[in-house]
Amino acid sequence: MTPKELRDFCLSFNAAEEDFPFSPEISVFKVRGKMFALSWIEARPLKVNLKCDPEDAVRLRSEHPELIIPGYHMNKRHWNTVTLDGGLPDRLVRELIEDSYDLVVAGLPRAERLRLDRP
Repeated sequence: MTPKELRDFCLSFNAAEEDFPFSPEISVFKVRGKMFALSWIEARPLKVNLKCDPEDAVRLRSEHPELIIPGYHMNKRHWNTVTLDGGLPDRLVRELIEDSYDLVVAGLPRAERLRLDRP
């Protein structure tokens, strides 16, 4: 996945926004003000921090130890850092991003979820 593909995919979700609260180089993708992905878009290799169910996080790290690690500068129970250097199938990467978005949306108040058409 290229930086442009990552940005485009993250912004394809309902109400997704890109913000730069930490520095101009670090893209933070949010839904209703809550972060679901964080990436230094220009870094090589490209990496992205994604929210993850704690049990899935441990499983993914054991299945892909070189490419999925505990979230860098994040709560390591709930976040993974995923390396996007072509070592993981694009389908899996897209699923991980969508899962992160869905986890954040699930934590929003019901009225917000309904506005996003994702009960």
